Amino acid sequence: MLLPRTVKAVVFDMDGLLVDTEQVVFEAMVAAASGSGREMPFALFQRLVGLPGHVSDLIVVEHFGADFDLAVWRDGVSRHFTEIAAAGIALKTGVVELLDVLDARALPRAVATSSTRHAVDHSLGQHGLVERFGAIISRELQTHHKPHPDPFLKAAAALGVAPEDCLALEDSHNGVRAAAAAGMMTIMVPDLLDPTEEMHGLAVHIAQDLHEVRAMLEAQR
Repeated sequence: MLLPRTVKAVVFDMDGLLVDTEQVVFEAMVAAASGSGREMPFALFQRLVGLPGHVSDLIVVEHFGADFDLAVWRDGVSRHFTEIAAAGIALKTGVVELLDVLDARALPRAVATSSTRHAVDHSLGQHGLVERFGAIISRELQTHHKPHPDPFLKAAAALGVAPEDCLALEDSHNGVRAAAAAGMMTIMVPDLLDPTEEMHGLAVHIAQDLHEVRAMLEAQR
């Protein structure tokens, strides 16, 4: 498949797209819920994917009830995540190969993520990837969060490229909504969320993995 326009920059999500953190987060939430004598349904977790923490917290409290101790929950998730992630967080398949192609074509790239800069440095830093991005638009730099287009618009501005000339890569529904609202060519690379009819309508393509995205860029003249 050919992209609708020439790609002049690429904006990446991070969790679930560059690094395999979503599964780790789910495992940490399951463990934290179990410690409180509750169960963490996968369907609930799916509602949280791609959202900033303060929005996720509201959904969690809505699910478990007003008497749910959010502070204990947060501490538990953080503790279990740290324990699980200590063994290392794996890169998603095709990341390095895609970045190599961007290097060869001198295409600028950025990360637009709902995670904190500390989380970016931890997740990407262990693989030596932070320096391979021209801009990191982490949670602290965003006025509004996904599904608002602000993270992607800030990424385009930081790279000095018009949004419509950027390719956005996302795994979450809210991420796809944000990128499409920013006017970017958007490819969804599903991780824990399946593409819906809405996603097919918003994205220019649903890719199996980043190797497929790399092939698409290599086909671009």
